[in-house]
Amino acid sequence: MAATEGSSVPQDTGHPGADADALQAATEATRSLQGLSAELTARVPRLMEAMRTVGAGLDLHVTLDRIVQTAAELADARYAAIGIIDEAREGLSDFVTYGVTAEDRRRIGALPDGHKGLLGALIHAPQAVRLADLTRDPRSCGFPPGHPPMRTFLGVPIRVQHEIFGNLYLTEKRGGGEFSEEDLHMVRVLATEAGIAIGNARLYAATRQREHWIDGSVAVTTELLKGSDVDDALAVVAEQARRLADSAAGIVLLPDEDGGLEIVAVSADDPVGIMGTQIPPDSPVAEQLLAGEPLFLDDSATDPRMVTPLASRFGPSMMLPLKSDGRVLGTLATPRARGARPFTGAERTLATQFAAQAALALVLADAQRDRARLAVYEDRDRIARDLHDLVIQRLFATGMLLESAQRRAVVPEVKENMAKAVDELDVTIQEIRTAIFALQQEPAEAPSGLRTRVLREIGTAAVPLGFRPSASFIGPVDARVGELTGKNLIAAVREALSNAFRHARAARIEVVVDATVTLPDGTDGVRLTVSDDGTGIPADGRRSGLRNLAKRAEALGGSSTHGPGIGPDGGGTTVVWEAPL
Repeated sequence: MAATEGSSVPQDTGHPGADADALQAATEATRSLQGLSAELTARVPRLMEAMRTVGAGLDLHVTLDRIVQTAAELADARYAAIGIIDEAREGLSDFVTYGVTAEDRRRIGALPDGHKGLLGALIHAPQAVRLADLTRDPRSCGFPPGHPPMRTFLGVPIRVQHEIFGNLYLTEKRGGGEFSEEDLHMVRVLATEAGIAIGNARLYAATRQREHWIDGSVAVTTELLKGSDVDDALAVVAEQARRLADSAAGIVLLPDEDGGLEIVAVSADDPVGIMGTQIPPDSPVAEQLLAGEPLFLDDSATDPRMVTPLASRFGPSMMLPLKSDGRVLGTLATPRARGARPFTGAERTLATQFAAQAALALVLADAQRDRARLAVYEDRDRIARDLHDLVIQRLFATGMLLESAQRRAVVPEVKENMAKAVDELDVTIQEIRTAIFALQQEPAEAPSGLRTRVLREIGTAAVPLGFRPSASFIGPVDARVGELTGKNLIAAVREALSNAFRHARAARIEVVVDATVTLPDGTDGVRLTVSDDGTGIPADGRRSGLRNLAKRAEALGGSSTHGPGIGPDGGGTTVVWEAPL
């Protein structure tokens, strides 16, 4: 059929089979419209306008709505629908209607699934069907309660690139008549054009979908390579996966100590009760995922492989291993809500590719953090060497010069000041050694290390004291002192500082923690020394605090003693608390 003014020949359809489909549409139109009656001739402009309308736009859902409306208007039908065949080609994945009101939908309930009845028969035998009364057709299984009455019926398959996409259904010819042979011919032509439009919309939707997943992968990689910590990195992966998969949650699981999987990152509207959930190692799900195999569930709540209590909250789910270079780092899960549509094959493919990219980004981010950590360690080692080899040696030399000058000094005041300078140099050298030991330990140890906890106690005591006690550390206290001894040492620091504040009225307090001592029985130990220049311990004063210190030390196999302080002429108190490492 040659193109005439007002006709629509598809142009620039955007997929390889478009030209062939357009030719098929024109051929179908020519074949169908030969020998036109006067009435049908008058309807040709409407057909051409309908074809133009159907071919406009690229959004798939808008296109489907436009097709059912245009088909109903073209054939004077009260109702129209498109049943979209699912990937298994056993039923309908979607059902788009025209003419059915919201109240009708509420009364009808669930939309047809295409597993039985006339709609199911047309899925397995796609062909044009025209019925005067569909209720009398042996393939019909009746209507659910509340369904609008329907008798006349016209059904035509829609092909997209030579594959059946679904079926176009028209019911209830206006005026009470039947659908004519001319109606069937025109709807066939429209269905061919609809197939082209749907093909273009699906291609566009698939392209946009791929772009979104690629953009999500780029966002994850960019965020991870910023140097975020591990928890932030996993949270980014979960959030992006949830958004891209249009799922109810994005979940990251990592292998736990028991050999199973534990949820460590969640993105969800209601994350309560999800974080920390474990999948036991003997679960079929854990075995499959840790072996690097993806798992796709149609319904998490009813799948027998899901033994976690969380399963009842979700429906369709993808569980994808985060795998790089043959090593399984964890699992990415994107469950949808109960009753939600299942994931398509394209979504599964894109999500699998996203998981592989996310795993690679995690490995790269981890390697980047390792390089940054190594650079910090190398810099810390250099600083420690410089402090040890240069600064301390110079301070030693300066101290020796002062001691030599002190011996030659005649004026007592000068000798005393030089002695004080030498003592200050000794304290400075000790503090530098403490700094060297701190530099030789990993940064991750510092927040929970004994050194930090001692300094925290001193900072707390500084408020009521009105001044900050000095602190020095000898040896690698964080590395050598065990957890039990460390807890009791902190309690001893707290007790000694409390005694100095409440009873001694001290103006100066020194705290020393030495992890290089040898106890009387020959074992390695740690010694805590807290000295003040206060009033000392009165002869008739209370000894409960000192007894507590002694009990703590003796319970660990150590001891606690006290003696003169650092005030003039030995004023004040010195508490010495020792325990095995």
